[in-house]
Amino acid sequence: MALLSKQSYCWGCGMSSDGGAVDEPTVDDGVRTLLLLMPRVVARTKRTPVPKELEKFNLAPRHLSLLAYLFFDGPLAVNELATRLEVAPATVSLLVGELNRYGVVDRDDDPSDRRRKIVGIADGHLQAVRRWLENGVRAWRAALEPLSPAERRTFVETLRVYERELDAGQE
Repeated sequence: MALLSKQSYCWGCGMSSDGGAVDEPTVDDGVRTLLLLMPRVVARTKRTPVPKELEKFNLAPRHLSLLAYLFFDGPLAVNELATRLEVAPATVSLLVGELNRYGVVDRDDDPSDRRRKIVGIADGHLQAVRRWLENGVRAWRAALEPLSPAERRTFVETLRVYERELDAGQE
């Protein structure tokens, strides 16, 4: 059994691989295109340069995700970060501890509950984090602005389903 049909759809020209006109791309056409496109997207994302001020800390994409939540949503509790990042609180605590040692984030007591810690980006690193995020923000804005709210929801949910199915296939 073949994984995908042999004939393919050209997303740029609307033609099939044999030169014939195609009304609509098939699921296989989309799968083929995305299997070829996603590695390039991931590679480009990984090449996003870390701002000079943050280079010495050996930060990785996992740090960027955490910092993105703090940048867009402001200071958050460790458990809230864990929920949003969909990882264990212990994982977030390790990341926060590391970033706190570097001085990239501040960890303060929650004024309403002294047992909780609130994490925020340190003022001295806020602009560097902004620079680290800005190319991705620009690219996603260009991709999402032309879509209707319903199309945006569908797109984001599609990526979530894809991620979930990748995980399910590895279990």
